[in-house]
Amino acid sequence: MIRNHSLTTGEIAKYCDVNLRTVIRWINKGSLKAYKLPGRGNNRVQTEDFLAFLSENNMPVPEDLLPTKREVLIVDDEPAYSKSIKRVLSKAGYECTIANDGFQAGLMLHSNHPTLMTLDLSMPGLDGFEVITFTRGQESVAKTKILVISALNERELQRALELGADSAISKPFSNEELLKVINELID
Repeated sequence: MIRNHSLTTGEIAKYCDVNLRTVIRWINKGSLKAYKLPGRGNNRVQTEDFLAFLSENNMPVPEDLLPTKREVLIVDDEPAYSKSIKRVLSKAGYECTIANDGFQAGLMLHSNHPTLMTLDLSMPGLDGFEVITFTRGQESVAKTKILVISALNERELQRALELGADSAISKPFSNEELLKVINELID
């Protein structure tokens, strides 16, 4: 997926198979959020604003703007666990990034838009429960799949599921179990 990228009106016209003037009309009516470049005043549209416009108007998302289905954000304050998860998932073809705490996870969710997030519940500062609540409350990342991976008891894992996690597994876990659950969530 193209991230942190702006699109020209011409690119949008091509994606939507419409005339350039139609795109300019959408912008002038306020239907499509855009900004003007200094100087000539050409319009630019942030990719996320274009995707929101497509969604609001029930229009298909162009294939090259679809998220790659293999991006995982690993959130764990224990480097041994996060590196272990990354090693297993990277071998299976997933693109992985690591956040060491809940605050960093929130920032990376918005900048990376991963398909799935693995999440430890016990972290200093913003804990996993708060990260789940935050994620489900943010429209732009609310559909991110959340796999809780925690050493907490079953009651706490159940609480995470009730808050909006998609699945939960206990630490320690087997590599096979991890891959099986992630493959099921992403597919």
